[in-house]
Amino acid sequence: MKVYQQKGVAVTRLLTWSSLPSSSYYYKATGGTKGIRPSTHSAGKDGELFENQSVVNDIEATLHQEFCCYGYRNMTGELKERGWIINHKKVYRLMKEHKLLYGGRIRPEPFKRDFIRFRTPGAERPLQYLSMDIKYVHIHGWNRNVYLLTVMDIYSRKVLIHMLRQSIKKGDVLVMLSLMLLEYKTEGMCIRNDNGSQFIATAVRQFLKEKVISQEFSPVAAPEDNAYIEALHSNLQREVIDRFEFDSIYHAQMIIDRYYQWYNERRRHGSLKGKTPDAVYHQYFNPNPFENKKITQLPLKNSPVYKGPIHFIPSRQSNPLGL
Repeated sequence: MKVYQQKGVAVTRLLTWSSLPSSSYYYKATGGTKGIRPSTHSAGKDGELFENQSVVNDIEATLHQEFCCYGYRNMTGELKERGWIINHKKVYRLMKEHKLLYGGRIRPEPFKRDFIRFRTPGAERPLQYLSMDIKYVHIHGWNRNVYLLTVMDIYSRKVLIHMLRQSIKKGDVLVMLSLMLLEYKTEGMCIRNDNGSQFIATAVRQFLKEKVISQEFSPVAAPEDNAYIEALHSNLQREVIDRFEFDSIYHAQMIIDRYYQWYNERRRHGSLKGKTPDAVYHQYFNPNPFENKKITQLPLKNSPVYKGPIHFIPSRQSNPLGL
């Protein structure tokens, strides 16, 4: 059309030739959202107008009740009882804008992540580098999977704490980390994990920051960067999950508790030169366990204190898993 306009042909005649509506030709995009602008005020029972923030305040006050988790339809009924003249569409919009919808996916604000730079961190002592991850455990009796959250020490391969739940959320991560830090010191500690929603949650990152614990994230689709706990999960899959059929989550919890205890105390690792995780962990803090112990002389055979030969009684049975 510009070519013909330059030749002097009128725009109306060009629109007639091309069957193009004049409204489409003269329309200019504004860059805003389509449709009528949403209202900024809401009406009360007596018709008085209030800013939408007043409605949002009532929504938040309702949701602050101990057991309240209303969706937008139940919230609409609650607001009408409070005297608001409002429909469910507006309630949905206000709750969505302020991230108050029940069951909505909460996306954390973008933040700069410290990604893992070295697959082998070169830990020089226990509790310097920890690894945290989640594994699926199938419950045959329920015909569904549950989630196993584990934290291990990279230096000694010791399992520090674990949790088995039907779902793992940021609150569960915070509870488990709090329990772990009651027993272990946080000085110079660094935790490695993947990019699961439980680990990138703002509450979890803020908690670790307050405890002066650095957090490293493995790159997306790169489990080899968190290889230590992936190796632990491989052992767990081969030695427990593939050999047992769990009737319930409580059955699985009992077996996994016993396995992790055996893993820490009895299982030897080639990467630890044939030692167990507990042995390596305690050897660092007490390299000479018999140095300060007083050696006493055993009673002679003819002594009245003598009660026969000393036998070694193992602290555990030969089959710690009860197979």
